[in-house]
Amino acid sequence: MKGKSRPDKETTSGSTARKMLAIQWGDLTEFKIPIPPDEPKRLAALRRYDILDTPPERSFDDITQLAAHVCDTPMALIVLIDSNRQWFKAKVGVDLNETPREVAFCSYTIMKHDLMVVEDNTRDARFAKNPLVVSGPKVRFYAGAPLVTPDQRVLGTLCVLDTVRRKLSSAQQQDLLALSRLVMTELELRYNLRLSRTQSTARPRKRKSS
Repeated sequence: MKGKSRPDKETTSGSTARKMLAIQWGDLTEFKIPIPPDEPKRLAALRRYDILDTPPERSFDDITQLAAHVCDTPMALIVLIDSNRQWFKAKVGVDLNETPREVAFCSYTIMKHDLMVVEDNTRDARFAKNPLVVSGPKVRFYAGAPLVTPDQRVLGTLCVLDTVRRKLSSAQQQDLLALSRLVMTELELRYNLRLSRTQSTARPRKRKSS
């Protein structure tokens, strides 16, 4: 089903202005995507962080902006892979909040614990017919760094995208991986703070001795 393209928008952070790319859906056919062998435990780990559908947070937005800047791409995302969707915790250059999981490039990145780079999606059999490639925004380049928990579950990715074919230098690849680890550090801090608050509330108060 084809949708109407959305008007381009501008997003500005500091002195840097980036153009929001319009999304126009092509025909959404069923794509066969790989499922991690630890999928139930991976989803349980994702639920543990209680991060899905939360409002934007400055710390995650800043990392995403930095990823786009370091890799010199118009789009960057913090992606969390849910059971049937990819949800964007933070985004640069994209006006969507989520897409179906079956069209997610990141569905392949979460299968391993290393960076995945696709220099030209039109030449990759996994993505050549993807609606995000053949229709708006016609994503040509993708690089995703996995978000790996301390117990080795991959929650999603920090990824960068472009509408032209490109390569990342070795330094850019290492920087993207470092930033993905920083995302996980933020998630851990957020989780531990919430856990600490919960435990503090549940702890019984000591009675004062008379």
